[in-house]
Amino acid sequence: MPPVSPPEILAPAGDWDTLRAGLAAGADAVYFGLDDGFNARARAQNFVSEDLDAIVRACHDAGARAYLTFNTLVFEAELPVVEALLRRAAQAGVDALIVQDPALCLLAQAVCPALELHASTQMTVSSAEGARFAARLGVTRVVLPRELTTEQVRRVRQGTDLELEVFVHGALCVSWSGQCLTSEAWGGRSANRGQCAQSCRLPYELLVDGERRPLGEARYLLSPRDLAAHMSVPELMDIGVHTLKIEGRLKGAAYVVTAVEAMRRWVDAIARGRHTTDEARATLAEDTGEMRRVYSRGFTGGFLGGTDHQTFVDGRFPKHRGAPLGTVEAVRGREVVVGPGEAVAAPPMAPPESELSPRAGMGVSFDSGDPADTNEPGGRIFEVEAQGAGRFVLRFGEPGPELARVRPGQRVWVSGD
Repeated sequence: MPPVSPPEILAPAGDWDTLRAGLAAGADAVYFGLDDGFNARARAQNFVSEDLDAIVRACHDAGARAYLTFNTLVFEAELPVVEALLRRAAQAGVDALIVQDPALCLLAQAVCPALELHASTQMTVSSAEGARFAARLGVTRVVLPRELTTEQVRRVRQGTDLELEVFVHGALCVSWSGQCLTSEAWGGRSANRGQCAQSCRLPYELLVDGERRPLGEARYLLSPRDLAAHMSVPELMDIGVHTLKIEGRLKGAAYVVTAVEAMRRWVDAIARGRHTTDEARATLAEDTGEMRRVYSRGFTGGFLGGTDHQTFVDGRFPKHRGAPLGTVEAVRGREVVVGPGEAVAAPPMAPPESELSPRAGMGVSFDSGDPADTNEPGGRIFEVEAQGAGRFVLRFGEPGPELARVRPGQRVWVSGD
C-alpha cells in the first residue's frame, strides 16, 4: 500500500483530566458533552456550558478541534433550551456538533448556520442513501455504525462526498449502534436520552426449547468484547475515511492516553508505508498489551472484518480484566506459582499482542470466578522468578494479597504496571 494521508484521530473527553490527556497524547480532535443534557453519556462527569470557552481554547492551543455532542433525541418542550446551548456553542467557537435528532440539525442550521454538523452513529446512517438524506439536513460528516464491514464502508464512500468517521477502539454495543430499548423497558432509562443502564453487561441464562442450556463459566452472554480495530485501519485509510474515533467518555485519563498514543503510532506507520515491517508490528503488539492492561474486556476486531458472533462475546466477564498471565499451579507462603494455562485463540482481526512477562511492581488479580466479586485477591508483585515455558513464581510482600483465598486453577490477570 503506498503512503497515504493520515486521518484525524478523535479522542473522548468526559472531564478535564481526560481532555488534557487526549490532547497531550496527540489527538487531532476531542469530543465532549455538557451536563445540561442532550449527550449520550449522561453518566460521565461532563462539562458545564461555562467551560465551553476554556475547552475550545485548550483544544485550539494544542492544534486540535473541539466537537460538542448533542447525540440524543430532543423533546419539543426542550427546544428553547437547546437553541440557547447551540448559540452558546457557536459563540465559544466549537468546531462541530455531533447530532442524533434531525430536528436539531434543522434548528442548528437556522440559528448558527456556520457550525459544522456531524451525524452521530445514533442517527444510524449506514448507506450512501442515508448519507444523502443527512446532507440535506446540513450534515458534513457521518459517524458510521460499528456494525458495518470495511466493504460496506467502501460502498458508502463511493456514494457520498460527506466525510466519514469510523469507530476503531472502545466499548461495543450489542444492539445496533445504541438503538437499544432494553434499558428503557426494564428500568425506565432510555439509551436514546443518554441514560443506558448497560443491561447487556448483566448475567443471563440460555434457554433452548424451555430447557436451561449449561454453558460453564459463560454467563454474560450479551456483553461484547471491546473493539480494537487496528488491523482494519490500513483498509479504512485506503478507502478514504476522514476520522478514526476512540470511544470512552466514561473512561479515565490512562485509558485515553494509551489508546490515542497507540493509534497515533499505528496511523503514522501506515501513512509512511511502514506498517508491514517487523518493527511496526512489534510496536503495535506492545501497545495492545498496554491497552489491555489499562482497560479492556478482551479485544475484538468488531464487524469491520466480517461477522463472527462466536468471538464477539467472551461470556465469562463483563468488566475490565486486564491481560491474562496464566493459571495458578501452587501457593507457597507469600509466593504463587503461575503456569501458562489453557491457550485461547485471539479473535480474527484482533491486533497482535506481545508475550506478557510479569515484572516487579505490576498489579495482578486472582480470578474468583465471580465477576460480581468486588474483593478479589490481588496486589503488586514484589519479585518475579521466571522458570521458562511460560511459568513464573510471583512473590508478594506484606500486607500484599490475601493468598489464603487463592487456589490452584484460578486464572491470573495483569491489570496494571
